[in-house]
Amino acid sequence: NHEMVFTSRSEIDVTNLQAAEKKIMKLAPDVVINATGYTAVDDAEQEPIIANRVNALAVANIANACQRLGSWLIHISTDYVFDGNSVVPYKEEDQTNPQNVYGNSKLTGELAILASGCRYLIVRTSWVFSEYGRNFLSSMLRLGDTHKSVNIVSDQIGCPTYAQDLAKAFALIVGSLGNDNVESGVYHYGGDSSCSWHEFACLIFEEAKHLGFGAPRVVRAIKTSEYHTPASRPAFSVLDCGRIEKDFFVKLSDWRAGTRSALQAITKNNH
Repeated sequence: NHEMVFTSRSEIDVTNLQAAEKKIMKLAPDVVINATGYTAVDDAEQEPIIANRVNALAVANIANACQRLGSWLIHISTDYVFDGNSVVPYKEEDQTNPQNVYGNSKLTGELAILASGCRYLIVRTSWVFSEYGRNFLSSMLRLGDTHKSVNIVSDQIGCPTYAQDLAKAFALIVGSLGNDNVESGVYHYGGDSSCSWHEFACLIFEEAKHLGFGAPRVVRAIKTSEYHTPASRPAFSVLDCGRIEKDFFVKLSDWRAGTRSALQAITKNNH
């Protein structure tokens, strides 16, 4: 029941602030879903200006355009706004304390939305994967093709989220935005259960083998301290998603089924 306009980077480059604002104002949509983001967490440590331009300045620009139009803004944010020191799932109102440039830039974007005065839903999600683009699943498939043994971090815990499930959740949410009782707010959306990166990798390889993909013989669990990266990552970034379930009746991401779906889609595309 909605007319959808999908724009690529070449059609709306969000970092070109004036041009992006002009195009949004011309389209005058009822709802803007901002799925843009500088997500290269380690690269952001060396490129803070670019990360902030995409994740903060561009977001402020989009939010201000939405405020002028009276449009809703649905914005995708991240579990990395938290420090990872909790032992229970993070609720939306919990104290933020990002530990890297990426998380800081995303939090700055969130605060810019709040300051704009537009109607908004900020949806924090985590560990997003799909059959498209570069993500943890595609990285594991690449490693499985070329390595007999891999080392995967086992002491970082989160909730994988299948991108298709996130899209379905947004479709449901958009249908609710015409209701007068929907208020602006922050929400969490992610996988229906938590795991470590090591557990996620093992599931990917197990399912991949059934479909004829290469898989390493050994998947070794290692500690974060053994795997040095430019950006520090939260040890625990499980999100409490009860609020979005209750307010919008969405189902959380069944990431195990999502892993199978993504692998099947890749298999189909390869033939």
